[in-house]
Amino acid sequence: MKKIKLIDLWIVIPYIVLLGIGVVMVYSASFYNSLVHGGNTTSYLIKQAIFALVGLGICYLVFMLKEQILKSRGVLSFLGIITWGSLLFLIVKGFVSPSSRVNGASGWIDLKFFNFQPLELAKIVFILYLALVLTSKKDRLNEMTVGGMYRDNKAQLFFLGSIILMVAAQPDIGGALILAVLCIVLISASSIPSRMMIIMDSLIVVTVTTALILLFTLKPPLFVHSYQYQRFLAMQHPFQLEKEAGAQIVNSFYAISNGGVFGVGLGNSIQKRGYLPEPHTDFILSIISEELGLIGVVVVLGLIMAMILRMLLVGLRSKNTYSSLVYYGVATMMLTQTILNVGGLLGFIPLTGVTLPFISYGGSSMIVLSLGLGIVLNLEASEKYQSIKSR
Repeated sequence: MKKIKLIDLWIVIPYIVLLGIGVVMVYSASFYNSLVHGGNTTSYLIKQAIFALVGLGICYLVFMLKEQILKSRGVLSFLGIITWGSLLFLIVKGFVSPSSRVNGASGWIDLKFFNFQPLELAKIVFILYLALVLTSKKDRLNEMTVGGMYRDNKAQLFFLGSIILMVAAQPDIGGALILAVLCIVLISASSIPSRMMIIMDSLIVVTVTTALILLFTLKPPLFVHSYQYQRFLAMQHPFQLEKEAGAQIVNSFYAISNGGVFGVGLGNSIQKRGYLPEPHTDFILSIISEELGLIGVVVVLGLIMAMILRMLLVGLRSKNTYSSLVYYGVATMMLTQTILNVGGLLGFIPLTGVTLPFISYGGSSMIVLSLGLGIVLNLEASEKYQSIKSR
C-alpha cells in the first residue's frame, strides 16, 4: 500500500474523469442508432463501461508490478511475438479473404468478446522496445558511425520496420504514422549524438514521405479505389464530395457549428441521428462539440493535454534514461492520436480512424492506453521511492 501513496494524481484524476466522460458520451452518441436499428440501446454503454473498468484494473495491476518485470526482455519478447504474429495473420487474412476487411482494411481479430487490434499493442511494444534498446546501447551509440549503427542494429531495424510496413499494408496509414512518430521522438530523446539523430530521423521522414508521394503520384489501381484514398480526396474537397466520401467531414462541420459555445444539451445532437455513421467512435468529439459546445471540447482536450504535459514534465525531471523514454513514448502516443483524431474531424488532415484517447468507443485502445499509463505510474512511483530511500 506504500506504493499507492506515491501515485501521481496529476495523471490519475484526469484519467478517471475522462473514463467517466467517455462512458457517458458513448452512450449519448450511440443511443439513437441502436434504437433505430432495433438493438439494445444500452449495449455500447455497457461495453464501454466494462472496457473502462477493465482498463482501470489493468492500469492498477501494472502499477503494482515490480519494476523489473516491466523491463524484462522475456515479457517484451512475448509481447513482440504476439504483435508481429497477429499483424502477419491479418495481412494473410486480408489477401485470402478480402470480404473480411472492414472499410477496406484488415485491422481487427475477432476474439468473440471484443475485437482485438494488434496495432494498439504494437504501440506499447514500440515504446518499451525502443526504450530498452536505446538505453542498453546508450554508451556505444555515442561512438558509432551511421554504418556501424546499421550493422549493430539490423535485427532491431527489421523488427520495427516490418511492423510499420505490415500496419501500412492493412492499410492503416494513421497507425503506421503513429509508430513512425514514436520512433522519431524516442530516437531524438535518446543519447544519440545530434548529427546521428538528424540522419536517422531524416531517413525515417524521407522514407515515409517518399512512400506517400509515390502512392499519390503513381496512383496504383488498388490504392486509388481504396477507402483511404477516398478519405484523402474528401479532406481536399469535402463539400464537393458531400454525397460520397466527404459526408463524414461535412456532417462533422455541421455538428461543431450546431454546438457553438454551450452546445444543444446532452443527448440532443442532430448529427448522430443517422448523419454521422458510428458517431461513438472516430467522431465522438464532434458529438461532444454539438451537445456540450466548445466548453465541453475544451474540458476533454484540456484533461488529455494535462496528462500529456505531466508525463513530459516527469520525463524531463527523471534521471533514469529508460524511464524518461517511456514517459515520452506514452505521451507521444496520446498526443499523436489526439492530433490525428481532432485534425481529421476538422478536415485539416485525412480521416485516419484513430480514436480519441479514453473517449472513443473501443476495447483495444482503452486497454492499451490504460496499460501505458500503468507503466508510467509504476516507473514514476519507483523513482520517487528510490529518491526517498536515498535521502
